[in-house]
Amino acid sequence: MAEAIGNALRSSGFFIVVGHGVSAELVDRMFTATNSFFKLPDGEKDLVASRPGVSGYRRAGGTLARSLDQKTPPDLCETFAAHVTGELSDEERSTLGNEWASWTHKNIWPKDPADFQKAWQEYMGAMGELAADLMRLFALALGLEEGFFEDKFDRHGSSVAVNYYPPQVVAPLPGQLRRGPHTDFGSLTILYQEDDRGGLQVLQGADEWRDVSAIPGSFVVNIGDLMALWTGGRWVSTMHRVVNPERGDTSSRLTIPFFYLPNHDASIEPMRPFTDSSAVERFDTVTVSEWVSRKVQKIFS
Repeated sequence: MAEAIGNALRSSGFFIVVGHGVSAELVDRMFTATNSFFKLPDGEKDLVASRPGVSGYRRAGGTLARSLDQKTPPDLCETFAAHVTGELSDEERSTLGNEWASWTHKNIWPKDPADFQKAWQEYMGAMGELAADLMRLFALALGLEEGFFEDKFDRHGSSVAVNYYPPQVVAPLPGQLRRGPHTDFGSLTILYQEDDRGGLQVLQGADEWRDVSAIPGSFVVNIGDLMALWTGGRWVSTMHRVVNPERGDTSSRLTIPFFYLPNHDASIEPMRPFTDSSAVERFDTVTVSEWVSRKVQKIFS
């Protein structure tokens, strides 16, 4: 398994897992509660809107292409985010580093649907366990001890940030997508997408976009820029996007990504030797808080 994962991450940065141990019942509850929330009137969703120091609902999900310094219209996406650290006390969260790092924020939960908070907290727990399993396989794939990454994630600042793509009843602006081209900027992403609603595409080569089909009972896994840096360029963080539906298709779409992030104060030192001579200039030691804060600020500033 480790060898297969290593091969995938050297070439595409993406792979799909089945037989992962996360119960279908939990995934169904998570999807149903979350989808029901996004179908509520705007006024009810705005009661749990994100604000300084609080994570929750965003009517506009930012412009992800900005994280790569690309200028595009805002993504056609609503979001709701919560963090594994969001239930800590104000005092505990105040020790977690830069204010732009969203793991410093308090979670806020809607009252409707009634099972929303319970489903989300159980789902984050299950995703954390799956991500830890994957990181052990990552270590083996890199020729390291199986537990190499464990002390970097024992206080991890991970999050679920659901993307809800509303029905498109008005034509998008030129260049406007549900999610513009971007790379993830963390270590590891585990994505659930609906079986019958496509749109995710991954860049292959210079200009070929490939559809990522949803396999029932699966998760799509990819690494982000931080893991590519951590491996000294051995593995790739790949550009991906979410394209608009065909004109006349007014269906909505919902995806559930879990972003697995190391401890906020973990120092990430790239593996050596670097994979090419120019990597010396591209890779440098950085703390997780510095890295993530820089990316988040670009998206929402």
